[in-house]
Amino acid sequence: MGVSAGFHDSAAAVVVDGVLVAAVEQERLSRTKHDASFPASAMDVALAVAGASPGDVDLVVHHERPVVVLDRYLATRLRTSVTAPRSLFVDAPRVVRTQMGAARRVSRWFTDRGVRTPPLAYAEHHQSHVAAAFFPSPFERAAVLTMDGVGEWACSSTARGDGSTLDLLAQVDFPDSVGLFYSAVTEYCGFRPNSGEGELMGLAPFGEPRFADVLLDRVIDVGDDGSVRLDLKYFSFLRGRRSTSRAFHELLGGPPRPRGAVPDRRSSDLAASAQAVLDEVVLRSARHLHAQTGLDAVCLAGGVALNCVANGRLRTDGPFEHVWVQPAAGDAGAAVGAALWGAHELAGDPRPTPGTDGMSGAFLGPSFPSSEIRPWLEAEQVPHRVVADRPQLLDEVAARLSGGEVVGWFCGRMEFGPRALGHRSILADARSSTVQARLNGLVKERASFRPFAPAVLASHASDWFDVVGDLPYMTATVQVRDEHRRDVDGPLPESLEDQVQQVRSVLPAVTHVDHSARLQTVAADQNPEFAELLEAFLARTGCPVLLNTSFNARDEPVVCTPQDALATFRRTGLDLLVLEDCLVEADR
Repeated sequence: MGVSAGFHDSAAAVVVDGVLVAAVEQERLSRTKHDASFPASAMDVALAVAGASPGDVDLVVHHERPVVVLDRYLATRLRTSVTAPRSLFVDAPRVVRTQMGAARRVSRWFTDRGVRTPPLAYAEHHQSHVAAAFFPSPFERAAVLTMDGVGEWACSSTARGDGSTLDLLAQVDFPDSVGLFYSAVTEYCGFRPNSGEGELMGLAPFGEPRFADVLLDRVIDVGDDGSVRLDLKYFSFLRGRRSTSRAFHELLGGPPRPRGAVPDRRSSDLAASAQAVLDEVVLRSARHLHAQTGLDAVCLAGGVALNCVANGRLRTDGPFEHVWVQPAAGDAGAAVGAALWGAHELAGDPRPTPGTDGMSGAFLGPSFPSSEIRPWLEAEQVPHRVVADRPQLLDEVAARLSGGEVVGWFCGRMEFGPRALGHRSILADARSSTVQARLNGLVKERASFRPFAPAVLASHASDWFDVVGDLPYMTATVQVRDEHRRDVDGPLPESLEDQVQQVRSVLPAVTHVDHSARLQTVAADQNPEFAELLEAFLARTGCPVLLNTSFNARDEPVVCTPQDALATFRRTGLDLLVLEDCLVEADR
């Protein structure tokens, strides 16, 4: 069992005989987004999904080494003498409790369930990320690149994977972190760090990278090998609660934007500049790693690997023939990596046959069959219809989607990671010119400029998008093909909202301002239920593409249970809820 906890996105994962069989994020059960608490409930559910009990666990692996995390925390605070007293006497006890209590919390979890505590091992945080990147990948041998904010000391690291072993090659240590740099710009532009980086990425195409040169010249030095060095006078994360310093604000022409403020032109240009810097770091790192290893495949993990724009650049402009990104690249995925590291490196279990997808499509959570959902709906007196005939159900849902309705789609095992991939999804017609505004404004309650992702049948993907190979995990952006684009007449509107409303392709709901799209390819052998719906939509409309976004409202995690789905359905204004073969209509 792998356990990730303590900072954000706590999770638990179960590996049986070298095979990942279950993984669950704590937030899905507690309903607290980015829940950092000890994942007791996730451990319970992951074991139940695996068909195991607490007494079956041979080894627990924690995703990082708490003593080393504490060492880094205290060492960096003591270097900043101005605030060291507050950090040592106010913040340090909290950090000590969080970090040093890992073994006690694991032991208590097993004791509370009446079984002995199995051995507890500690992987380094970047070992967990590297293992999560390589071991589930389809490659026998591959280079590995991982970047995040910080682990114990490492902020980025490279490795070589071969069979069931990993060889760590190099690392860049705190505070020289491209992840912290990107998060600092995120906060400076008025978004929440450690969760708003996706908003900064989505804002970037609206701007010009006019600050990129000054950032590279003054703020962050990027070596030819992709290593970075931050000029700490522009940052305050070592000394205070805010990420950037007064020097950063003076250099870039003003104070930070207030949290939640509507982005202005400078924010858009800063977002574009930060994205350009990140792209350059990833590409230089990849070129150096390719020259160092001579391998044709690379695997990515760490929070920075959730930046699908950088991943897209790596696919098109990087040196590797094959790029595989761990779908749960952030700290939740570290639980997967910890479990797999324990299985392969400590227990000696062999990896599954190369060429297989060790993440099982990321469908690693619990499922709720219709035999449970029907009596629950009846007991709760929820009006519903049962459509047991599968083709009939698919055709009706496809018809509703093509008629402009927005559907909550709940089926099969819950996804692991931040992306909904067709089991806990909100779906809509990608050809609609109005659905993006409706979803952002009324359903998701988020910034109007944020794009939505297309899901396309894998067999038709290259007809609609400039893509080679499969992208089942929505981990990279691609371009809409030229023949599906539409010219935009007149000057560019001033407001982001007006720019968003411009129709740029025959798929306006999923085409971003730069004609990019964060693509999910859907294959019948990996994701059969979702592929069947796309086939039904294609048969009805001639279009194999749907808008696919996660089934959640603002500031809540993706739904886990039918109860979660019904509650979110009722407060988000969706038109139809599909719970396996049960259809619930909106109460208008």
